[in-house]
Amino acid sequence: MKEERKISVGQIMESVFEIGYLLFDLIAFVLFISQSQGRQMFILYAFLTLFLGTGDAFHLVPRIKRSLRGEDSYTEYTIGLGLMISSITMTIFYMILFVIRTMMGAPIVPFGLQILIVSMALLRIVLCLFPQNNWFHKEGNMKWSFFRNVPFTIVGICMIYLFATMHTSFGNQMAAAIFFSFLCYLPVTIWSKTHPKVGLLMIPKTCMYIWMLCLGLQLL
Repeated sequence: MKEERKISVGQIMESVFEIGYLLFDLIAFVLFISQSQGRQMFILYAFLTLFLGTGDAFHLVPRIKRSLRGEDSYTEYTIGLGLMISSITMTIFYMILFVIRTMMGAPIVPFGLQILIVSMALLRIVLCLFPQNNWFHKEGNMKWSFFRNVPFTIVGICMIYLFATMHTSFGNQMAAAIFFSFLCYLPVTIWSKTHPKVGLLMIPKTCMYIWMLCLGLQLL
């Protein structure tokens, strides 16, 4: 007789959080679309939300399945594929956010800084596509994790600066949300393979992205 698999309280709570997060993304997307009234900025916010939720779903759904039903022969591959996709969609997320800032009448970004942000985002996406990242195996590749996250961190620093220079409540809160999201994200990329509990920082990181979406919903 097959032994019944025990699911820990931690696994259940993590899965509930992840499902709640994905549902929140879906609801936020519907709200942005339905309440946009043709306003381009909110249509962009809807696409931003779509990229965020869809990208994260590619790796969260396999994680939820693993937590509740256990691993199978495809688990490692699907989670790795999901991580690669979410790494790309997260970069696109910040590019859309950059455009939204411009549409809000924020101070003009110097041309050199625009080139830096766009080039670093493109470099990040290209680096994510290299097979040397070893996405489909648990051990990954720490060297390539560093390579692909350097340009991403530069994008993050630039976005923090740009929103902080708006000198508005929205700008200050967005800058803070981006700062704390990277503060939680970077330790995970560095230490989660050797210290799995560091991966729990992805929960507050996700909360920061929920905050970013809420800031957009408040504008509605």
